[in-house]
Amino acid sequence: MRNRVLGNGRVALGMSGGVDSSVAAALLRDAGYEVVGVTLRFCDTPSQRAAEADAADVCRKLGIAHTVFSATDWFDERVIRPFVAGYAKGLTPSPCVGCNATCKMPSLSDAADAAGCDLVATGHYARVVDFPATGRFAVKRALDPAKDQSYMLGLLDQATLSRLMLPLGAMTKLDVRLIAADLGLSVAEKPDSQDNCFVEGDYRDFLRVRGCAPRPGAIVTAAGERVGTHEGLAFYTLGQRKGIGVAAPQPYYVIGKRTDENELVVGFKDETLIRRVETAPATWQAFTPSEAPSDAMVKLRYRSETAPCIIGPADEGGVRIDLHSPQPVTAPGQYAVWYLGDTVVGAAMIKEVWQ
Repeated sequence: MRNRVLGNGRVALGMSGGVDSSVAAALLRDAGYEVVGVTLRFCDTPSQRAAEADAADVCRKLGIAHTVFSATDWFDERVIRPFVAGYAKGLTPSPCVGCNATCKMPSLSDAADAAGCDLVATGHYARVVDFPATGRFAVKRALDPAKDQSYMLGLLDQATLSRLMLPLGAMTKLDVRLIAADLGLSVAEKPDSQDNCFVEGDYRDFLRVRGCAPRPGAIVTAAGERVGTHEGLAFYTLGQRKGIGVAAPQPYYVIGKRTDENELVVGFKDETLIRRVETAPATWQAFTPSEAPSDAMVKLRYRSETAPCIIGPADEGGVRIDLHSPQPVTAPGQYAVWYLGDTVVGAAMIKEVWQ
């Protein structure tokens, strides 16, 4: 938990109806804060209503206030539409990272302001640190590496970080479930939520419903040899091995998309490694761009390991990331988050990769 005077403040806590945010509420309450549980409504579905009911039940059990804050318009504008548009352009979007920065945290901040709360909090497994010498804030890795979610918060800006509390940063998932069970919370054994909360079933069906019509085209090798036909570039992701539909002596992987030619590029495993990425404009946390160290560790996907790299400037406020050793391919539309030790230095959407 942030270094704040215990009990000094009114906190708006984002509550998804899961065990993590529920235990975060209990920890904040027990530390003396006045807690308002806020469930953000991103869509009007049975699962959303069930989550709201679970959060309300936990708040009643804990004796804290609960409110539902509608963010459906923002969610559609800032998360769903960019998700569909990204796939239509041949990208592989990572909606959760962008959602935290452009929808979830702004909505929670608005809900906090409406409820008269100076502070906001979530149940993410990460920590927030400040640097008095520079006046800057940054996300830091959770103490439990198995649950660390600092990557998901890499795009948060200084205004958001300045009022953010993360009560679970020093805890394990087992700790959290044990606390929930001891408190008799109904969500103690509730399964964790999955990525892409707005997609139920196959994401390709979701894209079709949202108007992303498939346009079949050629599957080619890096040398340009045609080896098959794809169903539509939006339905494939870089690094994909299964479901390509092309037989070969060894498995093909998706290694690129040529959107102008509507071609899906495939290669063998040794062609899937990358050595450099370039990003869109970056968000900087621990340092400003001019102060940031060039040597860093970068995470190119949420589930990937960090890798040593050199960070340098690129066009339009982006960064160029040169990897010390080749890494498994990632896709434009995913996010790069770079660290100094356990602390997030900066983050940005990946724009281009070099193999």
